[in-house]
Amino acid sequence: MSSVPAPTQITTLLRSQNIRHIRLYDADPAMLAALANTGIRVIVSVPNEQLLAIGNSNATAANWVAKNVAAHFPAVNITAIAVGSEVLSAQPNAAPLLMPAMRYLQNALVAAALDRYIKISTPHSSSIILDSFPPSQAFFNRSLDNVLVPMLKFLQSTGSPLMLNVYPYYDYMRSNGVIPLDYALFRPLPPNKEAVDANTLLHYTNVFDAVVDAAYFAMAYLNVTNVPVMVTETGWPHKGDPSTEPDATSDNADTYNSNLIRHVMNSTGTPKHPGVTVPTYIYELYDEDTRPGSTSEKYWGLFDMNGVPAYALHLTGSGVLLANDTTNQTYCVAREGADPKMLQAALDWACGPGKVDCSVLMQGQPCYDPDTVEAHATYAFNAYYHGMGMGSGTCYFSGVAVITTTDPSHGSCVYAGKNGSALLNGTSLAPSSNSTEGSGAHRGIGDVSSLARVVSAALLLSAIYEVHLGIVRPARRRRLHLLISNLGSKPHRC
Repeated sequence: MSSVPAPTQITTLLRSQNIRHIRLYDADPAMLAALANTGIRVIVSVPNEQLLAIGNSNATAANWVAKNVAAHFPAVNITAIAVGSEVLSAQPNAAPLLMPAMRYLQNALVAAALDRYIKISTPHSSSIILDSFPPSQAFFNRSLDNVLVPMLKFLQSTGSPLMLNVYPYYDYMRSNGVIPLDYALFRPLPPNKEAVDANTLLHYTNVFDAVVDAAYFAMAYLNVTNVPVMVTETGWPHKGDPSTEPDATSDNADTYNSNLIRHVMNSTGTPKHPGVTVPTYIYELYDEDTRPGSTSEKYWGLFDMNGVPAYALHLTGSGVLLANDTTNQTYCVAREGADPKMLQAALDWACGPGKVDCSVLMQGQPCYDPDTVEAHATYAFNAYYHGMGMGSGTCYFSGVAVITTTDPSHGSCVYAGKNGSALLNGTSLAPSSNSTEGSGAHRGIGDVSSLARVVSAALLLSAIYEVHLGIVRPARRRRLHLLISNLGSKPHRC
């Protein structure tokens, strides 16, 4: 950065935005002093250039812990030490030093009686996972076994997480259009756009979950099943070169990060581990205006160097962060002139996997009339939109929905909004759950070859669903879909 904020300015910003967990890429003493007594939970890091000294000397590791951890704890709420950053992919020559460094640092924590409070791990690029889709057949690069196998045993014995950097932006960019943008951004998908793991029949609605589950399956391949995954970096750039990075926009960054935060805070988990929260850190706090590389490399920050938000995250109902979206006077309606078949597919999704309570659309109920796919879709879209806190990307439905300030309520049919309530089935607002060559010091490009092959394939369960309903005459199709969605999450044979 051409002008780095003072540590006290940084902590003031963190506290004003209610940010309670941060990851530092070093252990700067001034920054740690500013974090003292704030209660903010901190991951400190051993920079890659210090691995040689620490990995070769137990005494050097002990001195590092004494100076950078013990001297500040517990005033600074240090929770973990990240040893290096993407060492196995960014600096493979240093790989033999990684495990000795981690063990020496652990010895120092034990000697200082801090091992109960502070965990040790190392952040990996998701590129170390090969054949990552379907997730059930993923495995770690076997050339790294001599480091990864003892490392996973170390994490298992110390109760530490596998730290992983996950970048759906780069997966999407490298897929040459095979990975849909909506799939990368956590936008709602109709069933026929979801990806399915043919081995497990687990459905994937976003790249993030697929990569995390690939890590879980890769560990299971090595007989390690009880090490949790922590995502130490993820995000989306809010600006890029229009000709080569057209999807690096503030709207997409807002959509990705808003939906990501909601996804994590709802404890949605992943298809393999539903309900198990994946601790996740957003990259990054500030833009880096002097960072080399492509234009987008400079614009991953939530704030510019003056502390001004780069864009306003839309997080109604999820706590205070940046500029909260407080409006409650918008509605999500079917786009005029939208393809009826696409509207029907989106309506089916909203009333099924989207968990909207569509009982009011049944014959004899308040919102049955007018009995048109447009009217019924508008009700379902709006209920989902408000049930998801009017978050960015929740009024999209493959382009057949649009936000309006005109209340579509009529008669006794009251839509969610100023006077209505969002009606979603179940306790979770999220849809039912049922990366890398170096591109910068902290980001990379994921292996998407197998993912690209599968994302474009038709879903088995989706196909079964359509076959079961295919015998129904078109005029009756919508009503039958609503009936089926009320019977449960699985399709029923008619």
